[in-house]
Amino acid sequence: MLRLNNLQARGLWLATTGLGATPAGPLDVMELIRALGFLQIDTVRNVTRAHHHILWSRNQNYREKMLWPLLGEQRDLFEHFTHDASLIPMEFFPMWQIQFSRMGETVKDKWYKMARAEEEMSAVHKRITAEGALSTHAFDTKAVGKRQMWAKPPHKKALDRMWYAGELATAYRKNFIKYYDLAERVFPQELHNKSHSEKTQINWLCKQALDRLGFATIAEIKRFWDVASTQEAKNWVQNLGEVVQIEVEGADKSLMQVYAPVDIEQHLATLATPSSRLRIINPFDPAIRDRKRLQRLFGFEYRNEMFVPKDKRKWGYYVYPLLEGNRFVGRIEIKAERGKGQMYIKGFWPEPGIKWTDKRHAKLQAELDRLAKFVAIDAIEWQCRQFQ
Repeated sequence: MLRLNNLQARGLWLATTGLGATPAGPLDVMELIRALGFLQIDTVRNVTRAHHHILWSRNQNYREKMLWPLLGEQRDLFEHFTHDASLIPMEFFPMWQIQFSRMGETVKDKWYKMARAEEEMSAVHKRITAEGALSTHAFDTKAVGKRQMWAKPPHKKALDRMWYAGELATAYRKNFIKYYDLAERVFPQELHNKSHSEKTQINWLCKQALDRLGFATIAEIKRFWDVASTQEAKNWVQNLGEVVQIEVEGADKSLMQVYAPVDIEQHLATLATPSSRLRIINPFDPAIRDRKRLQRLFGFEYRNEMFVPKDKRKWGYYVYPLLEGNRFVGRIEIKAERGKGQMYIKGFWPEPGIKWTDKRHAKLQAELDRLAKFVAIDAIEWQCRQFQ
């Protein structure tokens, strides 16, 4: 059985997720997203929104204005739900029908039950049919009952139910506000005409997941798109013959049996040493999204504490891991006020056992300067001890 030592495993994962090479050179935004499989989007703009940061981390020639035309004007992307709201290459649409179907049933039965559901959805559908793409702000129904943070008014529940089911689609986003339109106006007809069985779709999704993970457990294959069930992922691994079983060494020297594509040895033969660039990684970056995998491979504990009460946070509100080469060397809390041209360093935590030399300090400052330039910020102010 092929065995990857820990350095090989880290290098393969970083290369597969797009963080192995120096983030420079010719830029093809769609190719970056295809290589990732999908791009998670998030509303919080702490410095820059997560989707922009994820792309910039892989090629620092990327600029924020480059993304949304791929959704709204060029129709190279569509928006739907993986483990969260995400942008997905449009050519994947025929293999996404199973997710539309399953999410439609999930939201109907669990999330968005409401009185007079059919009536509400019909009213929303008629307005969009007649008026074109509309945002939730075009409607004025109010949430009923006890006031809660996540309470949604009837029109929003109707929009969401039809969007998850693939009856409505995101036509475009403006100032991050989603505009809904009829699916047939958004998705190309030629893709609508391509039909595949559920089994074919699941097999395709599992293969694409493993290709983008490099090596994985059944649970990791399942979690990648969050479409297939654990049993479906297990069936694919056991019955298709497109995988090999290998051993991977963890950061703690333990061995785990996982699955890999049959051509993994070819990937290993061409594997380059990860760039020594020190990078500021977004909390939603796909390289760290699976916290169990992150800790197993890198020995790096991380959690997103945005929704953790302030007095219970271990680090801070929006904390970025710091990646240097093939290891995480610390974390940093950054906040930008772009209107004022200011970026503030609110917290800095070196990883235990990592010596912060003058050279490493300079690398971090250089990356902070690059991030500031990306979002057109002129000044960086440390509001904590700069180095410890």
